[in-house]
Amino acid sequence: MNIFLLCSPFPNYQLLDSGDGERLERFGEFAFSKPDPQVLWNRSLPNSEWEKVDAFYDSSGRGGWVFNKKIPSRWQLSWNDIKFWVEPTPFKHLGVFPEQAVHWEWMKEKISQHDKLVARNEKIKILNLFGYTGIASVVCAKAGAQVTHVDASKPSIAWAKENMILSGLSEDSIRWILEDVLSFLHREVRRGNKYDGILMDPPVFGHGAKGEVWKFNENFPELMLLINQLLSKNPLFVIVNAYAVSASALMLQNVLEDSLKNFGGTVDCGELVLKQNNSERLLSTGIFGRWER
Repeated sequence: MNIFLLCSPFPNYQLLDSGDGERLERFGEFAFSKPDPQVLWNRSLPNSEWEKVDAFYDSSGRGGWVFNKKIPSRWQLSWNDIKFWVEPTPFKHLGVFPEQAVHWEWMKEKISQHDKLVARNEKIKILNLFGYTGIASVVCAKAGAQVTHVDASKPSIAWAKENMILSGLSEDSIRWILEDVLSFLHREVRRGNKYDGILMDPPVFGHGAKGEVWKFNENFPELMLLINQLLSKNPLFVIVNAYAVSASALMLQNVLEDSLKNFGGTVDCGELVLKQNNSERLLSTGIFGRWER
């Protein structure tokens, strides 16, 4: 079923406006504008409001963030009891994707409602692939799950560890894997390891820790074959998020249905969306596929 998943309440974030190829957002007390090629409609706010931004991303020339005033290099935000660092990055984002909060809430409920493993005093095992700054990993660990976080970027894992500590978790709360995702998954299959929930944010293109090349359209089917072999007998969920991929949510639904048909369950797919402040306008940020029993 194709659906829109609207961002859960996120008091530290607002989509203030969008239009003319850009979006205007507030993270905490600071406002930012950045290009968004899918925003083909008109702005709602006057230009004078856009000109008040603390920083904007300049895509011309060398590109990068241009600051209209001095702001901290990083600052803290929170979602429920989860705390994390945000900072402007060369990749146009700030290390948090607020639209993902709808998944965080959903995973928390799934983990808390699942009592079969808890009754045996076993923690639910969650695998986060392409985990980046690790907010989803922290959410699952806070909910009581045993989390394995995999990413090929050393700086990203360092950032994720800082988010874990900031949220009050101990240093051994999450298992950190600095490695190419496919290489790690092949090894996990050989070891016979299993997971009760798997989430992933595969990029369009990327490199592993040892220079391995990832291409979504070429490697995603292999990834899903490995996921099938890594799920426990009674898994909870599989979540796939995809950004800037030249494919539809229907593709994710078809792949998930094929890959996970032996587990039964249901698949939902659609778009992750943000609601514009003081407006009914929605902004799509990416596609998702979500399987559950």
